[in-house]
Amino acid sequence: MKKISLIYVLLFAFIFSCKESSKVIKTEKKVAKIDSITVKKHLYTLASDDMEGRKTGTPGIEKAAKYIENEFKRIGLSTYDTLKNYRQTFTFTDKRSKKEITTSNIIGVLEGKSKKNEFVIITAHYDHLGISKKEGQLDSIYNGANDDASGVTGVLALAEYFKAKGNNERTILFVAFTAEEMGLIGSTHFGKGIDADKFVAGINLEMIGKVPSFGPNTAWLTGFERSDFGKIIQKNLEGSGYQLFPDPYKKFNLFFRSDNASLARLGVPSHTFSTTPIDVDKDYHQVSDEVETLNMTVITETIKAVAKGTESIINGTDTPTRVVIKENK
Repeated sequence: MKKISLIYVLLFAFIFSCKESSKVIKTEKKVAKIDSITVKKHLYTLASDDMEGRKTGTPGIEKAAKYIENEFKRIGLSTYDTLKNYRQTFTFTDKRSKKEITTSNIIGVLEGKSKKNEFVIITAHYDHLGISKKEGQLDSIYNGANDDASGVTGVLALAEYFKAKGNNERTILFVAFTAEEMGLIGSTHFGKGIDADKFVAGINLEMIGKVPSFGPNTAWLTGFERSDFGKIIQKNLEGSGYQLFPDPYKKFNLFFRSDNASLARLGVPSHTFSTTPIDVDKDYHQVSDEVETLNMTVITETIKAVAKGTESIINGTDTPTRVVIKENK
């Protein structure tokens, strides 16, 4: 009898232990945060020599695509529309080489709660210039750390942040566009297949790795005057110690030179965040655009500011005015 009693005691203890363990597992929740460790991991991976400059149509960009896919999967994002995976694959003809290139936008989805048919899209381009050997130049890999591994890093960090937060009322699309450097090819292709009226805002990240001309804890926004998107961000950033300014480089026509333009032409209030003083940036489209030239704090704090600044748009309380483009510049 003693042996039987002992068995019952042990069995009860085992069952109780299992129940307590399951409680711990159920209550365990990821903390929503954006930190420099994660930022550094993404940036160093995407801008490594192993990615061979991420030129569209090369093995290098394929490595980057797989990395982004794996991160979307790890984070727990869903696939877009009728796609069977995270890739929106298509073929286009390169205007320069006249060759046909097959490539992919990488798209992950975080479904909204009460407004799941209203979309906010967070984007950056993951392609760059590849490898080009020039006489007298020892380095031939155009790593594109700032342009635009920094932006893709932001997309990945925001995807993980909003997934952990779990309170987005609107659906968020996280997109790494291909072939931006060849003429906004990836974002243009994406735009052809959407109902633009359902897209509430476009948040594009481009070259967010350097201290702006406005000083630390600042960024600038392209097309500021074309919608009230920027004013909403400024309102949400009040008291945060971070400031957003209108694009100070009007002569460069930057609103139309990044992927936000493909959606803006459809009426979507889609704008680009940047921190780089582009007028004096000696690393733009040079082999010197390496991770070592970037400031991890600037990238991390800018991503945090984008998260805070867009919060009211993502939770459905603010809706930016539509963009009207009278001239196709």
